Amino acid sequence: MSQSPAALRILGLDPGLRRTGWGVIAVTGNRLRFVAAGCLTPKTDGPLAERLTTLFQGVQAVARDHAVAEAAIEETFVNQNPRSTLKLGQARGVVMVAPASLGLSVGEYPANLIKKSLTGFGHAAKGQMQHMVTALLPGADLGKGPGAEDAADALAVAICHAHHRGAAAREAGLNAALAGAP
Repeated sequence: MSQSPAALRILGLDPGLRRTGWGVIAVTGNRLRFVAAGCLTPKTDGPLAERLTTLFQGVQAVARDHAVAEAAIEETFVNQNPRSTLKLGQARGVVMVAPASLGLSVGEYPANLIKKSLTGFGHAAKGQMQHMVTALLPGADLGKGPGAEDAADALAVAICHAHHRGAAAREAGLNAALAGAP
């Protein structure tokens, strides 16, 4: 009797300074299963350093609590407001470093690739994305309120990573082989 392979747990992250969505999925072969999702919400009136610390510790706690093996994050789009872009970049950096500091690899994906991976269309609307997340992850509990959108976005990042992680690993191996070639 052969044993089925262990599920790989992936943490998807949708970074933001006000709300950082997170979602954990389990991947076995080409099967995806919902594990958990939520939203980290630092106090908006606190000093920036405290807010960033809350995000860092929250992401680390989620990664540990759900025994994730890999993480993925959405790439940042450039905002028109330089101050907002800078703050988002700081939040994104902290959210990216938190799983990396635990020894996890962190994949990065542009929003259009995430949307295309789930819907086949790189400019899909939020509603389409949420529909596909719940279709691909039956039983996914996204909760209610503004954090639900962020949790759904994070699950979409995790699903995208599950689809593309093999290709990324092959490309990294090829690049390493080419770098060592005479």
